[in-house]
Amino acid sequence: MLSIETLILITGILLLLGIASNQFSSRMGVPVLFIFLVVGMLAGSEGIGGIEFEDYSVAYGIGTVALCLILFDGGVRTPYQSIRSAWKPASVLATLGVFITAVTTGLAASWILGLTVWQGLLLGSIVGSTDASVVFSVLRGGGVQIRPRLANTLEVESGSNDPMAIFLTIGLIQVLTGEVPFGVGLLTLFLNQIVVGTLVGLWVGWAGSWMLQHIRLKAAGLYPVMATGLGMFAFGFAAAFGGSGFLAVYLAGIVIGNRRPVFHRGILLFHDALAWMCQILMFTALGILSFPSRLIAVAMPALMIALVLIFIARPLAVFICAAPFRFSRQELTFLSWVGLKGAVPITLATFPMLAGLPGAAVMFDTVFFVVLVSALVQGWTLPSVAKYLKLDIVSRRPPPVTLEISSLRNVEGDIVEYYVDKGCRAEGSLIRNLALPEGVVIALIVRDEQTILPQGRTRIQHGDHIIVVLRPKIRAMVDRVFACDDCSPASLPVQMEFPLRGSIMIRDLEQCYGLTLGGNPNASLSNWMREQLSTDELKEGATVRNEQLAFHIRELTEDGSIENVGMTLLPQEETTPEATNPTELKVAETIPASPVSEPTDVAESGEIPHSGDNA
Repeated sequence: MLSIETLILITGILLLLGIASNQFSSRMGVPVLFIFLVVGMLAGSEGIGGIEFEDYSVAYGIGTVALCLILFDGGVRTPYQSIRSAWKPASVLATLGVFITAVTTGLAASWILGLTVWQGLLLGSIVGSTDASVVFSVLRGGGVQIRPRLANTLEVESGSNDPMAIFLTIGLIQVLTGEVPFGVGLLTLFLNQIVVGTLVGLWVGWAGSWMLQHIRLKAAGLYPVMATGLGMFAFGFAAAFGGSGFLAVYLAGIVIGNRRPVFHRGILLFHDALAWMCQILMFTALGILSFPSRLIAVAMPALMIALVLIFIARPLAVFICAAPFRFSRQELTFLSWVGLKGAVPITLATFPMLAGLPGAAVMFDTVFFVVLVSALVQGWTLPSVAKYLKLDIVSRRPPPVTLEISSLRNVEGDIVEYYVDKGCRAEGSLIRNLALPEGVVIALIVRDEQTILPQGRTRIQHGDHIIVVLRPKIRAMVDRVFACDDCSPASLPVQMEFPLRGSIMIRDLEQCYGLTLGGNPNASLSNWMREQLSTDELKEGATVRNEQLAFHIRELTEDGSIENVGMTLLPQEETTPEATNPTELKVAETIPASPVSEPTDVAESGEIPHSGDNA
């Protein structure tokens, strides 16, 4: 029995080896999962480390806790727009797709290994799901940049398909042990997993986000700890009532992350570190659990099963389930290739061992070998496959610095980073000429390796990272300023008033938002509105309409100049046929997601400087 001091020493060594292997993985392109598993195998009883470890219940516990925290981290980082764009194909892949993969692989495994059909289906169920920890790692930190809808589909699928694999695994084990009859009992188990897991996850997410926003904690470090506690509570509470804890913790993370809790940036950083620790310890521990000599014994049949899984079962499931959702053939091919396996199959492979099923050791070794093949073959080739299928997108180098101002109160404000791409409307403009809404300030510009404190005369250049402080309600307008002219059409929110300074020049307003107002382009917005109004009409509350836009006077100076203006996009039914004239107002431009990063927390005061502060 190892002493606690020895265990701490071993844990520290494994963490340091994991970090070193991650650096090696990044340079050589080898999937980090594969490296971690190999490190564990080398540290095991048959490796140079000589660590004796064959406790499957402990391995199951380590894998479950680690997956719980990794899934919570993945959920916190998943925006609602990703869910909206991908939930339909992802949900079908996470249920029917896993079933098709499990059945196809299971039938092949029963023939290759000489197992019964039920035992083969059990093995197929264990390897049927796409592993969330591996997919999150590859897509978010592994250098693979693909189209957003494709990436969202893979992330949502991997985060939500564990319940189906767990249901199939537990259900088949109960059938094999005679605890549950095949039929109604299995259906009840499946519905309980999905329904209870969903309800608990959404409820804990909503209640937890309210607590994180309204409970005032004295120390900033307690907010990430509280978020972690909520995630673990969601997992345990759902599991206590027979639901899927993995689904519950993932949904709770999504709700909490999108409702912007206090100290949001700190919560993300804490769970990013925690997820990395979990990945290193989990994969390394599972590697120690394996025996290389036993893997060699099952190498040939396991390799055949892996090839069936990679080249037949997964593609069959993807083309059946995802084809109706208007994916191209290249996208379906890539979805088929990203059937990455990881910790979930290895953890599920401990279930037959714990249940004492015949042939459980062969199943575990086979699953472990299949995971190694999947990680090495699929994970290593992902960047090349994405490039070959022309699905990769150009990735931008992150700025060398970021602005991180944390708040211990729930304030109305965001810090957003924009990238000035080719064709960006703001490119080449002086900051003082940007028609930014009132209540917006450019806080910092990062150019190459230099930081620039912006002034009114600072000119924005291609490749700049612009860090902007703004209020969430007017973000759509600022997105528009930093959008590209040739992006796909999108509209501003209708009937929402955006505050503007009256001193903004008409030419700058038209350039920044893609509008055509007419009149003298060198006039200010104040003078342009004064030309449209008579002397009697010039007062606060007066409105000037121009087809799809309405300009509302919010504040006048003593000399009659218009200080502040509210701009509103009118509903379509209020527009007139003349709006189709190319010389008239043009509003339907774009707000692309590509130049915009996720917002971070704003200053504690909650006061956002006026955009004129950059002048």
